[in-house]
Amino acid sequence: MVPADLRSEPSHAAPNAAGGRYPIIDAVRGGALLAMASYHSLWDVGYLRLTAENYALTPTGHRAAEAIAGTFLTLVGIGLVLMNGRGIRLRPTLMRLARIGGAALLVTIGTWFAFPDSYVFFGILHCIAVSSVLGLPFLFLPVPVTALAAAAIFAAPVLVHAPVLDAPVLYFLGLGAGTPRTNDYVPLFPWFGFVVTGILVGRLGLPWLARSRLGAWAPRSALGRVAAFAGRHSLVVYLVHQPVLLALFTGLVALTGPNPRAGVRAFRADYVTICTRTGGEPPLCRIAARCTSDALIQEDLFREDGRPFSPQERLRAQAVSQGCYGAIEAASRAPR
Repeated sequence: MVPADLRSEPSHAAPNAAGGRYPIIDAVRGGALLAMASYHSLWDVGYLRLTAENYALTPTGHRAAEAIAGTFLTLVGIGLVLMNGRGIRLRPTLMRLARIGGAALLVTIGTWFAFPDSYVFFGILHCIAVSSVLGLPFLFLPVPVTALAAAAIFAAPVLVHAPVLDAPVLYFLGLGAGTPRTNDYVPLFPWFGFVVTGILVGRLGLPWLARSRLGAWAPRSALGRVAAFAGRHSLVVYLVHQPVLLALFTGLVALTGPNPRAGVRAFRADYVTICTRTGGEPPLCRIAARCTSDALIQEDLFREDGRPFSPQERLRAQAVSQGCYGAIEAASRAPR
């Protein structure tokens, strides 16, 4: 998962919006960029096995990613109001769409080569590009209609079920029963709902912001200026930051080596699954999984990175596994 940008180019400069922009909105976007980069850093160190597991893929990590994506997409809706709230500005809108669409294509091509089994075919940038077109009518529809549309879009994945929606060509909708294998998946349903919500927030809240002290805020601290600057150029930041982070962490893992316990949790889960399927008792399987993983690490036989075993190593690993389970099973049956 990962979020990207909308550069707001308002169709009219609000009285307190410096240079036709609201620095506070840029700064909020900059803060979202920092959260996104932090999440990607967590994913990178897990992917490169610098940490014991990939914490970005845990339930907490997924919730954080969803919150970051939702923030960006809500800002997209607010930006659409700023740009086109008084009427569609065709040339700037098309230029912006070309920038984001081109960036989405670059992400697809880049991930196709880097991760061919899980390349990004409809990630955050793809969602922003399509949503920026689909969202235009909601700039002018009655507010209650827009609110009902947002609610319907959020509810659609729960309420809509049809086998035809599982077709790969329709994965971008997000209404199928399965989830495709991809490193960043932000389908229109329910995520377009955040854009429509942002349009609603912008239509109702921007008039108030224009009259408020918050709307007149200008960054004076270094942190505020950096956040606002990043928010103004968030598309560039989005495209550049992940290759830079991957390069830095790849260099780090080359110096330090992977975490010796990387993949242990996944190994134990797989061990328990196989053990119980072959007739083992779940409590004993869990204890044996811990015993086996610890013994394999001690014997330098743990192979989370996919390196193949030699015939001798395979025999040793099998003996370790059988020995652990046998010892634990015997202990459980011993009289007390």
